[in-house]
Amino acid sequence: MASVASLKQAGKVVCIGRNYADHITELNSARPKQPFFFLKPTSSLLLPGAGPVIRPKGVDLHYEVELALILGKQVKDLAADDEKGAFDAIEHYALSIDMTARNIQNEAKKKGLPWSIAKGFDTFLPISNLIEKSAIPNPHSVDIYLTVNDKVQQSDSTELMLFQIPRMLSDISKVFTLEKGDIILTGTPKGVGPVVPGDIMRAGIKVNGKELEEAKIEVAVEESTSSYEYAET
Repeated sequence: MASVASLKQAGKVVCIGRNYADHITELNSARPKQPFFFLKPTSSLLLPGAGPVIRPKGVDLHYEVELALILGKQVKDLAADDEKGAFDAIEHYALSIDMTARNIQNEAKKKGLPWSIAKGFDTFLPISNLIEKSAIPNPHSVDIYLTVNDKVQQSDSTELMLFQIPRMLSDISKVFTLEKGDIILTGTPKGVGPVVPGDIMRAGIKVNGKELEEAKIEVAVEESTSSYEYAET
């Protein structure tokens, strides 16, 4: 039985970008013709109760709440129509917050640079406890939400995903072999925005209107004391 601590041993974290139409619009991004994905380092994982999200100096820090998949077996070259193969590969679900240094990402987009720095700082991936598959009978029909200081900022149904889970796993597995323990973030709905030191983020999942206790995230934001300070590349 996997434990939430075992997430730190994940081989990789693969994130689907631009998977909700209204989020694409709010960031003035182009709608992808196929699933678009990038990596976050596993060192960015922040387990429940492991402390605050740290905002690096000079960073415009944004939240993005996302449903996460935790894989239980290897997936390679999965057919896009193999729904059974896709769902059989998922061992657990979780909720996550894909923290993003938006000003660094905007610079990277403009200059054609990778997003690794914008997405990859330590603590930039708060994640919930593991959620049993039986608690989410249909991952394409749950509500995910995020509040900042108790004000709702994101709240939408996963039914709004542009690309559903089988297509995501198919496209990723044709590029990267997915291994047991790998984590897939399935995209964020509209409502992303900034947080600053002193803010408290809370996030959760509702299934048929009922809150999943194990999906709850509560995490504060603090200023970094490290020597890093953002400077234009």
